[in-house]
Amino acid sequence: MLTVDEYGRIRRAHRDGMSIRELARTFRHSRAKIRQVLAEPEPRPYVRARLHCPKLGRFHGVIDQILVDDETAPPKQRHTAMQVFRRLVTEEGYRGGYDAVRRYIGKQRRRRRPTFIPLDHEPGQRQEADFGHIYVDFPGGRRQVPIMLLTWSYSHAPFAIAMPTERIEAILSGMVAGLEFFDCVGREVWWDNPRTVATKILKGRRRQVHERYAALASHYRFDPKFCMPASGWEKPHVENRVYDLQRRWATPVPVMGDLDELNAHLKRCCLAELDRTVSGQSQTIGKRFEQDKTAALPLPPYGFDPCVTAPAKVDHYQRVQFDRARYSVPRSSEAVVTVKAYPDHVEIVSRGQVVARHGRRYDGGQQLDPIHYLVTLERRPAALDHSNVYRRWDLPAVFGELRVQLEQLHGESIGVRQYIRVLQLLAEHPMQRVRRAIEDVRFDATLDDNRVRRRTEHLAARETPREDLLDIDIPDDFAQVEVPLPDLTKFDQFLNSGEPESCLTPVSCS
Repeated sequence: MLTVDEYGRIRRAHRDGMSIRELARTFRHSRAKIRQVLAEPEPRPYVRARLHCPKLGRFHGVIDQILVDDETAPPKQRHTAMQVFRRLVTEEGYRGGYDAVRRYIGKQRRRRRPTFIPLDHEPGQRQEADFGHIYVDFPGGRRQVPIMLLTWSYSHAPFAIAMPTERIEAILSGMVAGLEFFDCVGREVWWDNPRTVATKILKGRRRQVHERYAALASHYRFDPKFCMPASGWEKPHVENRVYDLQRRWATPVPVMGDLDELNAHLKRCCLAELDRTVSGQSQTIGKRFEQDKTAALPLPPYGFDPCVTAPAKVDHYQRVQFDRARYSVPRSSEAVVTVKAYPDHVEIVSRGQVVARHGRRYDGGQQLDPIHYLVTLERRPAALDHSNVYRRWDLPAVFGELRVQLEQLHGESIGVRQYIRVLQLLAEHPMQRVRRAIEDVRFDATLDDNRVRRRTEHLAARETPREDLLDIDIPDDFAQVEVPLPDLTKFDQFLNSGEPESCLTPVSCS
């Protein structure tokens, strides 16, 4: 194929008087090609010739049906061009080449490829939510962490928070944190279809929503919206934020002490984004977010409790079970209590009061508080040395020294029981107060549990201000009373003369 430069040389030579015969001999082309160059100012664009595949033609219907069936098959179990070729050979007796099959499938898939209409969203109308995943280096090693992202569709203002899981309680906590971060609520919040939120996909866009997420939507008054299945392009802004999270905010791999430090890093990244301008926009994200906030819904006057609740029975070990893990409760709890589960902790409610709080466990183990068993321990003192609840209790060293002293003064059996009664003070008083009381009295010759108790109550009385004194209404005239310093010369005169003269000058009130 001749280039534009070769066209130009041939046409200029003909302009200068060379005949077609001379041009053909000089430029080594046929006279027909020279006439074509002289008739056209530049080369024709190359058009690939249509390839006819007579061997494949009668198999077009089979291939089309395979592609139609693939539309309802799982994404990772759809036919590749090579797999279609193999089926044609083994099942249909096809004797042609693979390349013809590949070209035909490519043409059909391009024809079926969806096209989109650019969408524009009004300020304050829409937020998009999703989870992304990054790896983080913690003191215990590298670990993958789920990150919940919430993004405004108009301004692109982002929020990101690390969560221990992607369960419904994590979604509730992340949504509450995100809406409080923005200090406003979009009229719609879009998710794809996580099973924790959309528990059942119905016809079209109808979903059976988890009751706690429905309660969250009702509390903040937003419409819960969901994309069509396998249609992540319906929430492109948060999908782009997942890319930002992985490539910009978490590259190189962050080194963090814990999730709190990671969340502080993510918050700084989100705030820094407010000064950036999105491609195609003239205003910064922060300026556009001000328009979002003006048009959005305000936060309700009271907060939402982002937890899931479940009833639980207390077993004879003073434990309740929730999500395969067991948590201790005080002996005074009812037989049936309510467990409130948050992403990082659980609260156990009995008679309307929170009676226990534990860190959340996801490994199916148990979380036991030694203080919950102190009443039972007095009746079963042997458990002090034979139960991991107390053997692994990390107490200040002064407690161990106190036990040794009590056993030396009162004998092993009585000393252990007195030591248990000292431990029971921790159910009513903070650790620091009881520790200080022990330090104050541990060298007394009359040391016993009652001595420690009295000292602890004395410290408590000193640390607690008297409300009756704080509530006294002092008249304004008392603030103007002036008490002068005593005149000691009056006292000297009294000693010398024996006359009962007043030693002090009268108090004057202005």
